[in-house]
Amino acid sequence: MSYPLLFEPILKEKIWGGDTLYKKYGMDLPSPNIGESWNIACHENGMSVVANGSLKGKTLEEVIHLRGRALLGTSLGDEHIEKFPLLIKILDATDILSVQVHPDDTYAKIHENGELGKTEMWYVIDAKPDASLVYGVKEGTTREEFKAAIEGGYLEKYLKRLEVESGDVVFMPAGMVHAIGAGILICEIQQNSDTTYRVYDWNRVGDDGKPRDLHIDKALDVIDFEGRYNREKLDGLTIDNGKNRRTYYIASRYFAIEKLEIIESVNEYADGSKFFCLSAVEGSGTIVYDGGTVPFRGGQSILIPADMGHYTIEGDCTIIKAYIPEVEKDIVGPLLDRGYSRDDLSVIVGL
Repeated sequence: MSYPLLFEPILKEKIWGGDTLYKKYGMDLPSPNIGESWNIACHENGMSVVANGSLKGKTLEEVIHLRGRALLGTSLGDEHIEKFPLLIKILDATDILSVQVHPDDTYAKIHENGELGKTEMWYVIDAKPDASLVYGVKEGTTREEFKAAIEGGYLEKYLKRLEVESGDVVFMPAGMVHAIGAGILICEIQQNSDTTYRVYDWNRVGDDGKPRDLHIDKALDVIDFEGRYNREKLDGLTIDNGKNRRTYYIASRYFAIEKLEIIESVNEYADGSKFFCLSAVEGSGTIVYDGGTVPFRGGQSILIPADMGHYTIEGDCTIIKAYIPEVEKDIVGPLLDRGYSRDDLSVIVGL
């Protein structure tokens, strides 16, 4: 019997982390400097373990081997069956992160031993007043200027800043220089990759008193100096349904992202073609399905198996829903049927 899967969080200590995951969600933290909770992960650097039901104690990798396409879906390519495609995190940036960039699939396959590239998105759960991100390089910046600024310790002058607040959504394609600023709590949906090239670390040192390693040559290879992606915060396309709201933000080949703002119950359906990851960023609720109920709380992510059929989300909560889309079937067709034009859909990244 398929059922909604909850997982034990994988908590990672970071120099820039803090205790916000305890303050916000009541997570039991092993140290006061936790920067990441890997909520759904199937990677050599972090493997989720099921926390509920008959599969409790099994790793996500083991569940995939047991259930295959019944869990993951008939529409996914073989590459997604061989390697789970998504990594779901919550990040606590109590201090600013290093300036980073990620490679695309092609570069990572060659230079990172077959690893996936890393395109990701951020949903800002909370942000202190005047909080900001590093988001791209300033127009006209050359590779040579950028490298000299890294080596000289004055990279700030070439970095673009983006002020953010709770509820903002930012898409981060591979090649985009970025850094999460201090005082920001983020839900991150990304390709299943742990490859990050650290570009600049604000001239600070690690716990050992030494500067942390930089990856300058690889970073310079992959940085988008041309500014090919020029959107900043995403507005998305919002549909009201009674007191509930659904906003479509992204429909890329890497993932689709929706936000569900639930006051009344919402009926959903897993038709066998794909799995869904539901991350509760606010509130709490219960998933009701044919075999019973699974309660959830803020800070948790739930994996809905592809073959689970009809289910209902009850509660007062905000959920970030992620999946690998069949774009025409899952997003374009249903929205056109509701009377939206293709021009209306252009606010959704990937369309």
